[in-house]
Order: sequence, then structure tokens, then C-alpha cells
Amino acid sequence: MSKTKIRNIKTGAFALLDTLVRNSTKHIFGYPGGAILPIYDELYFWEKLNLIKHILTRHEQGAIHAADSYARVTGQIGVCFATSGPGATNLVTGIANAQMDSVPLIIITGQVNSNFIGTDAFQETDIFGITLPIVKHSYKVIKPQDICNIISEAFYIAQNGRPGPIIIDIPKDVGGQEIVKYRPIQQKEILKLQGYRFHYKLDRQSIIDALNLIRKAERPILYIGGGAIISNAYKELFELAKIFLIPVTTTLMGKGSFDERDVLSLGMLGMHGSAYANFAVSECDLLIAIGARFDDRVTGKLDSFACLAKIIHIDIDPAEIGKNKIVDVSLTGDVKKIIQEILLTHKWDWEDYILPTKRIIWLDCISQWKKTYPLIIPKLSNQLSPQQVISNISKQYPTAIFTTDVGQHQMWSAQFIKCGPRRWSTSAGLGTMGYGLPAAIGAQIAFPNEYVICITGDSSFQMCLQELGTIVQSRLPIRIIIINNHWQGMVRQWQESFYGDRYSHSNMVQGQPNFIALANSYDIKGIKIENEKELIEALQFYKEYPGPILFNCFVVENENCYPMVSPGSTNAAMTGIKYKQDEIDLLKRHSDEIDNINSFLAEVIDE
Repeated sequence: MSKTKIRNIKTGAFALLDTLVRNSTKHIFGYPGGAILPIYDELYFWEKLNLIKHILTRHEQGAIHAADSYARVTGQIGVCFATSGPGATNLVTGIANAQMDSVPLIIITGQVNSNFIGTDAFQETDIFGITLPIVKHSYKVIKPQDICNIISEAFYIAQNGRPGPIIIDIPKDVGGQEIVKYRPIQQKEILKLQGYRFHYKLDRQSIIDALNLIRKAERPILYIGGGAIISNAYKELFELAKIFLIPVTTTLMGKGSFDERDVLSLGMLGMHGSAYANFAVSECDLLIAIGARFDDRVTGKLDSFACLAKIIHIDIDPAEIGKNKIVDVSLTGDVKKIIQEILLTHKWDWEDYILPTKRIIWLDCISQWKKTYPLIIPKLSNQLSPQQVISNISKQYPTAIFTTDVGQHQMWSAQFIKCGPRRWSTSAGLGTMGYGLPAAIGAQIAFPNEYVICITGDSSFQMCLQELGTIVQSRLPIRIIIINNHWQGMVRQWQESFYGDRYSHSNMVQGQPNFIALANSYDIKGIKIENEKELIEALQFYKEYPGPILFNCFVVENENCYPMVSPGSTNAAMTGIKYKQDEIDLLKRHSDEIDNINSFLAEVIDE
């Protein structure tokens, strides 16, 4: 039988590819294997027709991280393939990562033949059961004729409501079975037949209550999380901030939702947030949380977080309302639509509104905090600081898409890179080392003509460095910036701060490869950087270089990431800043442990 005749037979694999294409899938990230071969065989024909493109990664973890980042920067659904057994289990970290950060993914795994399921067959694992706690929804496909329905349904569920990953496990024989009367199913048919809807009825009185609090507040703050990015609420958020002159602080996930160069921007808050953002949240009388979940890295000591404030919480997930912090007004639904309703309600009696006088005093207070406690870029005579590297990259590539790994370099990147919406891709909730490089691949595939910069550490980079092969095969002009301090930087900082300088297994010098030689072995240009002059010259000279580049930046080894809020401390208690008297009084107001605060101040204040 010819390949053409096989192509014309409508199998389960055909149904899968047909439905993916009908749901606007343009790229798939994956790695083949025995149980998923019928699907890859079908994929062969679809690629020949230029209907879809598969990106072969070097590891399944690379595939799912790339699909994850593709979804973050485009706002579309990422798709990845893996085979059964170890192929599927290699996806688990990436699935958890997507679930924590509410990223919409469709994950297709091959499975052993139906008659072998439950027999401990070669490369059989119950990936459906393994991933139940870390997915939004799961499917086991039993009949090939169900595939169209399942895929269209999965696309709707993945991206509506609070987004998340969907796993679809397809036995090998189901992928190869013929569908006698094949009929494609569109997503609109699923909605009509099944009645799927994410309905959120806005309570009119809650809108009015929220608006009244916003109008009357003297010291309001907008606290913005990833939900604002997911709902594309940038225009509405900007309008809300400007109409009421409300300062804006964002989480790691919310970065890019508000122009960080704007006078109202406070940057990131929390454990490594700006001092002025943390002071502002500690002193505000109204906290407007939008698409944020009050996680521990943001709040510090929960009882002290925004303890003087009334709280408005806007989120699409009702489970997040009141989960960590009791709120005064809650609004459940799409962030963009809710802000639109608030603005529309305000405009009905716009002329009657007068901005509270003390709000101008509040803005002046924040302005003084910004001048007194700026983020510092150390200037070293013969060495390079990590902040210098990241700050210069941000200046050289102001419109680039940035991906990061996890650790000190991630926090410095969040502090010093100013980026727009969907120009920032990082593992926030799970904190996955190894995310940055495959994430850059996903971003570059999505936007082949844009600059994509991966900022990583020498430890994180080694987690998924094999994806250099994917970069070369797909001819991706990614810029890889290694902040090389020879340590697991954040681990070393914590061991210094909380474990008596006992550096247990955090030094990475022994066994560290020559990254330049490694890059060259993949036919990637590698450049060694040891001071700021070399950095600036290299960034300028190679800016238009058409291929990928790896910059190995040797930075000072013992630099710590500040400000830092110690776990369990109030956000106003930050190491790495020199407190003035007004802020000492502020800190004491927010602590019921005065003895501990006095001890803390004795350590951090330069007498």
C-alpha cells in the first residue's frame, strides 16, 4: 500500500492533526517514541503540506517549556507531543510549571496499545493518574472517533476561565485505527452541544462598592498579577491608574502589564521587590488586587501585609478570593471586563468626582521613597556586577522578549528590565531551573523576527543545555546571557544569610564546562565577557549578528540580590537598604515583635 493511500485513510492520528489545525495550531514542540509513532507518521504528511510545523527538542522537558513560553508570549495555546513511559514522565515538571502559572497547554502523550494497559508493558506509565493534581483537565482516549470532540473541547477548557494545561493520553492502536465515517467537529459545535460556558455574573452592587472605595481612598495601590496579562487588560489598567492617580506594583507574573517607565510604576513588590513598592503596600489604605493570588513571596508575613488597608480582590478564579487574605470587596470574572465596568460606572457621574487632596501627598511620599531607596547598580573597578550586565542588556534591547531561568539573575532581571506586555517569560510559581533556554526557543518560534534574550545562570543553564541543538537545528538567533558567578547564586545567598555561611553543595566550579567551547561545538558563537567595557562593545558589535550567540559573563561571585525580605518577615523589613528615621517608624508600626525589629535594625542600619 502506498504512502498516499495511507494518508487518505482517516485514522485517529489524522483526526488529531486535523482538529489541531482547525483550532489554529501552527507549531508543535515534541520528541517522538514508539507509542506515539502513528501520530508522528501522520504528522509527516501535514508538514509536507505546510499546514503545521513540528519543532524537535532534545528532551521532553525542553518541549513542554518551549510550548509553555510560546503560549505566554502569544496568548495562544501551546501544544507539545511526547511518547509513553519516560517520555510522558519527563513532562511532569513542565506540566506543574504551567499549572502554577495558569498557562494554557494541550499535551498529547502516546500510550501503549489498549490491550496492554495495566499489564506493566514496556514503557507503560499511568500518566493520567500521575498528573491529576497538576492539570486543569485530563483525557484517556478509548475510541479514535472521540478524538475530534476531545481536542476541540480541550482547547476551550484550556484557555477559558483560569487557563491551564490539559493532558490527552492516546494509546498507540487508537492513533492508528481507521475512522469509517469521519466528521470533523468544530469548537462552536462543542459549545452548542455540551453547553460549556464560563459564566460570571457581575454583581452591580459590588462594582459600586469597589468604585466608592477607589474614589475615597487617600493612599491606594494597584497590586497586579498575571491575570492582567492573561486577560489583556493593559489599556483598562492604564486608564484606571491614570484617572484615579493610583501607583501600580506588579508581581513577577504581572510584569509588563503596566509601563514600568511610567511615573506611577513601583516595579515589583515582595521578597526581592523595590523598597518603595514594599513601603507603599505597608502604608496603603486601599489595596486593589487584580489577577493576583497573595502568594508568600509577595506578602511576607501575611498578617502584616497591607494591614492598614481595605482590600478589593478581582480574579477569574473564585477559589483565590479570600484564600490567603480576607477581602472587603470581591469581584469574580474576567479582569478586563470588570475594570471596564468600573470605569464605565465612574464615567456616568464623572463631573461630580474630586480627587482626595491627600492622594497628592501620597504620590509625593512615594516619589521621595523612590529617590531615597533606588535600586542600586554596583560599579566595580575591575569586575563585572550582574546588575551591570542586565541593565546594559535592557538598554541595548529595549523591545526584546526576555526569558529567564530561576535564581538571583531572575530577580535582578525583574528589577532592572523594563518590558512591555507578553515580552517576559519566566517560571514564577514553581521556580523551575532550566526553564529559560527552552522558553527562549518557544518565544523565538512564535516571533522569528523579534529579538529574544535568554538570561540564565551558570547553574540553571546546565539543566537544559542540550537545547542548544534545537536552537541550531531551527536556526534561531537567540541571545543567551550567562550570569556566571560559579555558584547556585540564590542558594549561596540563603546559606550566607540564614545558615551561618555553611556553603553545602552550592559551589559549581568543579565540573563546570567551558561554555564558550560548548557553544562552539554546536556551531554557536561564544563570547567571553569580563568587564563592562567588553560587555557594551560586544552587545553593540553583535546586535545584528544573524545567528545565535552565547555571552559568558563572569561576574563578581559574592554579590547578593537586594532588597530582600526574610521569610516570615513584614515587607517593610528589608535587608540591603539603609533605613532613614521615617521608615524606621514605619517599620515599627507594622511589627508586633518590636524586640526582633530593633535587633534587625541594629544589623541593617549604618549608624
